[in-house]
Amino acid sequence: MESAADPAKAGGAGRAAAPSGGAASPGQYCIEVSNLVKLYGDVRAVDGIDLRIRRGEVFAFLGPNGAGKTTTVEMIETIRTPTSGTIRLKGMDVGKRIDDVKKMIGVLPQEFSSFDNLRVRETLEFYASLYATRRSVDELVRLMDLGEHSRKLYKNLSGGLKQRVGIAVALVNDPEIVFLDEPTTGLDPAARREVWRVIAGLKLEGKTVFLTTHYMEEAEELADHVAIINHGKIIAEGTVDELIERHGSGLTLIIHGAQGGLDDFFKEHGLRPAECKDDLCLKIKDKDELLRVLQELKDHDIRFKEFNVRRSNLEEVFLRLTGEKLAVGEPR
Repeated sequence: MESAADPAKAGGAGRAAAPSGGAASPGQYCIEVSNLVKLYGDVRAVDGIDLRIRRGEVFAFLGPNGAGKTTTVEMIETIRTPTSGTIRLKGMDVGKRIDDVKKMIGVLPQEFSSFDNLRVRETLEFYASLYATRRSVDELVRLMDLGEHSRKLYKNLSGGLKQRVGIAVALVNDPEIVFLDEPTTGLDPAARREVWRVIAGLKLEGKTVFLTTHYMEEAEELADHVAIINHGKIIAEGTVDELIERHGSGLTLIIHGAQGGLDDFFKEHGLRPAECKDDLCLKIKDKDELLRVLQELKDHDIRFKEFNVRRSNLEEVFLRLTGEKLAVGEPR
């Protein structure tokens, strides 16, 4: 884990903010989706969903293959037309002001690629030339920490550097809302954390980041708010901590090297060991019960080498709610 000074932690720290579905002042929501529906024949790919995303937050949108995630995102990005419902970005109806909306958004597609034989700086200059309002290329190079790579050909960059170039391209028009579709798929852990730091930096700049990801750890680390979609419907949303509290299995006490007396202890306290590959696991409801069990183990003179406590995580919540494990890089 990185220290609290790590910029990636700046994204995670945002989890303390109020959930996006709570009370908000006028204009606080950057993205508002109401009763959104998308039909393909008799198939309801998106089935009446509602979303409200605050300005300046990192929002993670999760869902298994075929859940309607990509269709929803592409409707918000103006790529697809809804069957019904409304989408507003900064109060503007996407269906009625599509040109104005396009000026305020930046998009990193899942499989970003650029011109192999252009240098990094030339790539950014080319994309910037397509917009009347644009961010300084020098500023983008600094923001993405691409200075020492600016003269390299795109085809010679590592996967992490290519993603940083892709994010820079998504920012050339200085958008207020940035859509990042699977920005770290296929990257090694070090490169992935480089991209996390960039995303955390966008939040610090006040950008609203709409993130889709297959990495539950990524959503836990960066997201202020999470929504899970399945079969075209939003089935859960809230902060990471809220989702874990509502839908997780609580705490697991893992005891290593326990010596004798455990069967009688379990019967006396109505405890049932959980299945795990460690020496002994007990499901614990909350911190108070954890402290009580540890004290009782001590009082019964039950000796053990060590213990640790594992909390439910977002991956467990996702699996419990959807019945599927989200596979990295799966087709959508």
